[in-house]
Amino acid sequence: MIKTIVIIAFILIIISLGSALFHLMQSKTEEQSEEQAKKTVKALTFRITLSLILFIFVFIMVATGLYKPQGIGAGMLMHKPVVTEKKQ
Repeated sequence: MIKTIVIIAFILIIISLGSALFHLMQSKTEEQSEEQAKKTVKALTFRITLSLILFIFVFIMVATGLYKPQGIGAGMLMHKPVVTEKKQ
């Protein structure tokens, strides 16, 4: 479930970025340019907002333990250091 939400969010972020690029490249005249610039700003604002929400969502999932990271560095972060007692 969590992976599905993250994948959908990434797809929406990429679509928004593509939309902003499309509107940026489509401006040809002064009149169209202002309208296209507003659409570009809206698409980029949506992308930034969605990225922040995704970051906060993943951070909360990891912090609460609902999602455990997997990969090369994940093992180092999840293990607690072993404390040994010194005998004199």
